[in-house]
Amino acid sequence: MTATLTGVGVGPGDPELLTVKAVRILREADAVFVPVMADRPDAGRAEATVRQYVAADRLRRLPFALDDRGGVTARRAAAWDAAARAVVETIDAGAQSLAFATIGDPNVYSTFGYLAQSVRALLPAVRVATVPGVTAMQELASRSAVPLCEGREPLTLLPATAGLALFADALAGPGTVVAYKGWRRHPELLAELRRQGRLDDAVLGRGLGLPGEHVGPVDDTDHDLPYLSTLLVPARRDNRGGKL
Repeated sequence: MTATLTGVGVGPGDPELLTVKAVRILREADAVFVPVMADRPDAGRAEATVRQYVAADRLRRLPFALDDRGGVTARRAAAWDAAARAVVETIDAGAQSLAFATIGDPNVYSTFGYLAQSVRALLPAVRVATVPGVTAMQELASRSAVPLCEGREPLTLLPATAGLALFADALAGPGTVVAYKGWRRHPELLAELRRQGRLDDAVLGRGLGLPGEHVGPVDDTDHDLPYLSTLLVPARRDNRGGKL
């Protein structure tokens, strides 16, 4: 029987935002893997989100170098390989249904894609599947009552880690811009928002679904943001239905 590794999107942090299918897959899995920071192996956001659906003895932590700078670092690649070996060892021990709980959606800037690729390199026969999840931009739009896109407006989603130029170009365009992982780049993003006259419209989401979360206007004095922060800059809208 071929083992299956399923990336399960568990939303931005609120356990109530898991889909019915996500809960079923997590409960049926022989083992549920959750990502944690390599240098902080305590419970991460994905684990905290799924705890009420999955017993602690079925959760297995996989350390990843999530906060490394500079793309594919040696530490980051080593973490992917170690995580993949842990998954394969679990399959070799008899597990046939494995789930990986990932914040947001497994196909949107998720660690799951790298894990699945590394597992397939070690065990080509493994079947890989995904269960979509609610993304942080959807949750932030909902909580702030700001539509992501209307009519013919484009929607641009980008990681702030990709650099300021992409963010600046997107802001200059006609649609809504969402930046993930503002984190260390937050001061630069703020400066560009101010330069293009978009600061007053921007909405910041920090720690969505967790104690101490922030949802609201951007505070240009707060530069100590977590890795998983979301910045939403809505399109300029002059009148109802103007883009239809």
